[in-house]
Amino acid sequence: MLSNKGKYGLKALVHLAGLRPDEVGLGVEIAAENNIPKKFLDAILNDLKVAGLVRTKRGPGGGYALARPPEEIMVGQAIRVLDGFLAPIACASRNYYQPCADCDDVAGCSVRFVMLQARDAMAEILDHTSLAEMRRSEGSKAHRAPTVVERPRTRARPKVKAAQ
Repeated sequence: MLSNKGKYGLKALVHLAGLRPDEVGLGVEIAAENNIPKKFLDAILNDLKVAGLVRTKRGPGGGYALARPPEEIMVGQAIRVLDGFLAPIACASRNYYQPCADCDDVAGCSVRFVMLQARDAMAEILDHTSLAEMRRSEGSKAHRAPTVVERPRTRARPKVKAAQ
């Protein structure tokens, strides 16, 4: 599951992907426009900077910018920087594998088998989706999840008269 750190990091990266190449984003503006706690955002942007996804400009007119074009930064890469791995459980991770303490048969574990498939499906999407693609889809009605799930209406059952 994507952590808040991962979600906020993606929001900040998509924000930066919307800037012109010569522009920088102020941390205060990124935080305010994306509903991200400022201190948390600062820590996230620092992690992204250390990983080479974000660069900073100090002094007057300073701020944050992507270190590479948004077409070259994949969502999966950012999530791995911020959350460590894509897999739902550690034994299904390709890069951060850890066996489960309660598992006697890693090769035959049906839970691990399904989680590997889930991880591979997620990686296929996340490793082939760029920040530029995320930015283009932002606000698109085609990609919006419904905000309210409506239940199908059921017909009222006729009242049964009690036998007398």
